[in-house]
Amino acid sequence: MGTSAFILMNRDKYSPEKLLGDAIIATFHADARLYFDNYKKYKNEQFLYTTLNVADKPLSDDNNQQFIFYVDGVSNYEIHYENDEDLSGLDSQLSLYQVGGIEEIYGAQELIFRFIYEYLKLNPDDYFWVADYDWVYSWEDMKRLKLLPYDPDWCYKNPNAI
Repeated sequence: MGTSAFILMNRDKYSPEKLLGDAIIATFHADARLYFDNYKKYKNEQFLYTTLNVADKPLSDDNNQQFIFYVDGVSNYEIHYENDEDLSGLDSQLSLYQVGGIEEIYGAQELIFRFIYEYLKLNPDDYFWVADYDWVYSWEDMKRLKLLPYDPDWCYKNPNAI
């Protein structure tokens, strides 16, 4: 299994419907394609998640960057972010959910960069966290990275060191 990534947001402001809407808008502004079939996963009659497929080209094209984006339900226990890690750039007092999961970032870094840039533009108080690393990307970090020549390894580097 590869490296996962998440959007971290304040628990008090989380809504699956808003995340879904913002993901659609971010995909549109990132000039990407969105595939959504309205499949919903439930457990004990509680909504757990639905998924979006975000792709750079039609799904049938070779060398197509794409990723699956999870829109989590509030009753999904996996969204609870345990602030027990010391993540650089993140206030440890924040009460956060880890939502908007991307299960594999490798091979889709450029598309994810465009998508996360547009998502954080809509939600500047949220963060993007690559789960295997001890830092997060803020809206300010993404704006700064956008001004630089594109680096395909951007998501594997501490944004404070770039």
